Amino acid sequence: MESTIAKLSEEYLEQFQSASGNGNFVSDTSVQILAPSKSPRSQESHHGKHESSKGNPMNHDQNSHSEKMGIYEKVNSHYALYKAAAGGSDGKGILGGLLDTGDGFLDPNDPNNDFSEGDDQSNTGEVQKLFADYKKKATVIVEEYFATDDVVATANELKELDMPRYNFYFLKKLVSMAMDRCDKEKEMAAVLLSTLYSNVIDPPQVYKGFSKLVESTDDLVVDIPDAVDILAVFVARAVVDDILPPAFLNKQMESIPKESKGGEVITRADKVYLSAPLHIEIVERKWGGGKDKTVDDVKAKINDLLKEYVVSGDKAEAFRCIKDLKVPFFHHEIVKRVLIMAMEKLKSEDMLLDLLKETAEQGIINSSQMTKGFSRLIDGIDDLSLDILSAKEILRSYISKAASEGWLCASSLKPISLQQENRVEEDAARQFKIQVHSIIQEYFLSGDILEVIEGLQLENKSCSPELNAIFVKKLITMAMDRKNREKEMASVLLSSLCFSVDDFVHGFLMLIEAAADTALDIPTVVDDLAMFLARAVTDEVISPQHLEEIGSQCTGQGALGSKVLKLAQSMLGARLSGERILRCWGGGGSSKPVWAIEDVKDKIGKLLEEYESGGELQEAFRCIKELGMPFFHHEVVKKALVAVMEKKNERLWNLLAECYTVGLITPNQMTKGFSRVAKSLEDLALDVPDVEKQFDHYVSKAKALGWLESSFSVNTPVYAVEN
Repeated sequence: MESTIAKLSEEYLEQFQSASGNGNFVSDTSVQILAPSKSPRSQESHHGKHESSKGNPMNHDQNSHSEKMGIYEKVNSHYALYKAAAGGSDGKGILGGLLDTGDGFLDPNDPNNDFSEGDDQSNTGEVQKLFADYKKKATVIVEEYFATDDVVATANELKELDMPRYNFYFLKKLVSMAMDRCDKEKEMAAVLLSTLYSNVIDPPQVYKGFSKLVESTDDLVVDIPDAVDILAVFVARAVVDDILPPAFLNKQMESIPKESKGGEVITRADKVYLSAPLHIEIVERKWGGGKDKTVDDVKAKINDLLKEYVVSGDKAEAFRCIKDLKVPFFHHEIVKRVLIMAMEKLKSEDMLLDLLKETAEQGIINSSQMTKGFSRLIDGIDDLSLDILSAKEILRSYISKAASEGWLCASSLKPISLQQENRVEEDAARQFKIQVHSIIQEYFLSGDILEVIEGLQLENKSCSPELNAIFVKKLITMAMDRKNREKEMASVLLSSLCFSVDDFVHGFLMLIEAAADTALDIPTVVDDLAMFLARAVTDEVISPQHLEEIGSQCTGQGALGSKVLKLAQSMLGARLSGERILRCWGGGGSSKPVWAIEDVKDKIGKLLEEYESGGELQEAFRCIKELGMPFFHHEVVKKALVAVMEKKNERLWNLLAECYTVGLITPNQMTKGFSRVAKSLEDLALDVPDVEKQFDHYVSKAKALGWLESSFSVNTPVYAVEN
């Protein structure tokens, strides 16, 4: 058998000699074919030692390359015959080196060979050498980044390597090194990845890098005992930062063995971190991110440096301050604020625009961030026009100037609309937005719902559905940028308004359409919007069917809209969802007690009994207000009406009349209360035989008093609040 191998070697060495035209190459190849086997590590060293710039197969023309590859295939074919004749082989022995060198003779179908670190061209020595060089340089870059925390320098060094197809390894190295360090380095790694995404590291490389990390979890655990949890946070952070698609989790679970540690990473990222309430804030602050440098802090520093620049005119100092912020991924905020400040301070317009121009020319603000800043201002130009009437015209002139000077790609911007987004007359809508902003601010201070309703009636005398939708959008947007107290107050106010369901649906659609832009200022917009939607369904402001309608109409709003709807539906589908959602922001605001639903029902029953037995009207009003749950006043209506029919005593009917007159019980809550009674008539008939006749009588009286719409009937649908 050995003589056969020798004969094959001599025959094909002659062909190698002819194909390569280089005696050194033949000499090296003969050593590799006939030498005893070596480990992959020793072979890599051997390869690096004998690699020469001459005779490299990658440097020949295509025909020469194809000819040699044909010879390589013949050698591999004969070697396969040898293995079969020998009764199988583990790749060791006389031809062992043939499998271990990685110099172009590896069989891609042999399970003993690992191509995990390379790509489809890793069967060439030149590619392996390039990849080995890249690994060394990438490691140095990561070490320097952890020492300097200079995001811009790191990005530039990675660009200078000019080997984008290996960037997956940089990601893998960055994360694996950060995992064995302190929280500071972990946070630095997450920030760097978010910055490099798309601009330096292509999305497929990010996806591939995280795949490699998950696959190598079993090895990482050997040196880092808590590697599963740390890597799960990195994966969750990548999803939250929108550099990994959520589908990554499902695809990884399908491709890796269930018993592997990688499976534990994906499960933990999904179940522990990404499924938790307020998961975005939890994940972002896991390693201290956002504690020392919040978005508000950065915005304040940007404002300060721009004000100082306007006063001093010192560009060098402004550049230094921008660099010191170390948030290149947030430079679009600088662009946006410079443009707004230029519009507000026309005397400093040229100075501010010149600052933007030089930051672009010196690479301090890259083209992507510059475009994003202009785009954000375009998205909010209608609101800005409320304060600066000529904002649209001024912004157009800025875009034209920047494009002509070469520091902005105007073709990548969407056109500035000449018409108001809504179908309402522009001036009326503009004035309405100004007024309701003040109304909502006053409401957050006073908590007076009646004052809000009166203010809305004055500002929207025609009860325009478009203006009602604008109010819904404005209320929720302002609440999302505040604390839980204001979020709770906003939900309570929504349930007390007499808007039509269509008005609420339109308002939520407008919110979802603007979610992408809102997310730049309010990172938790998906969670907040989903909770507002779920709360609206629980409070019967909209029905589950309307939630589906919103979902069908916002299919074109991208990933954020889909996330909002799915999260809202999952909240509503959970066990005891009604009580949980009612308590999501503390119930009744931070200054009021949080009641369980059964406690509220019990308190309502007692206050009605007290009033019926001779209590005072003002005391009854006080007790109802102290509940702090105006969205649950339909229960007052229901219990009072049932007591009136059971006891044939209209004292409680008079209480309902007084509550309606002063606005304590709204028409919406009155309708809900009557509807709930209508649904329970069959049960009530067991104790009150003539209950249906009595109910018809009181429905007629309620319609005559204006409490109910004339179209109300016993069959009017009502969506029950979960108890």
